[in-house]
Amino acid sequence: MLQKIIFILLGFTLIGNAIEIGHIPPHIILKKTNGGTTDGKTWDSKSLKGKVHTLLYMDPDKRSDSQILLDALAKLNIDNHKYSTVAIINLAATWLPNSILQSKLKEKQKELKNMEYVFDKTKFLVKKWKLKDDASNVLILDKDSKVIYQKNGKLQPYDIKNILDIINKEVQK
Repeated sequence: MLQKIIFILLGFTLIGNAIEIGHIPPHIILKKTNGGTTDGKTWDSKSLKGKVHTLLYMDPDKRSDSQILLDALAKLNIDNHKYSTVAIINLAATWLPNSILQSKLKEKQKELKNMEYVFDKTKFLVKKWKLKDDASNVLILDKDSKVIYQKNGKLQPYDIKNILDIINKEVQK
């Protein structure tokens, strides 16, 4: 009986994680009613090709889970042609009004030149990429858009060091 329960739980764990290390996430487009960029334009996951990207999919109410990573990434001094950060904000996961968040992040976008903010209004990526909902998710994609790192939940200092090491190593390739 215990073996059956473990097998079933393991099966749900494997099914629940659509994005796998070494694979390219399924193609998605965020536009109009399901999201887009801070200036209202369409965002296409095909834009994640050609350079190393850190993709943060965040519930605004859980921002503190990845704040130390955001601070570390803001200090990175890497050529914009080789690296960028994309923060996708899960607007459907928060009680905060979308208009306030969108306005605030549009201003922040001007400060952080190497970070692009994108909005997901309908949990589209949670469904399509099977990311953890109501949480912070971190993905690092190589120049070919393959996932080389994945973590969800609160980040620890060793996670930050590992993420920065991976980014620096990939950018040097």
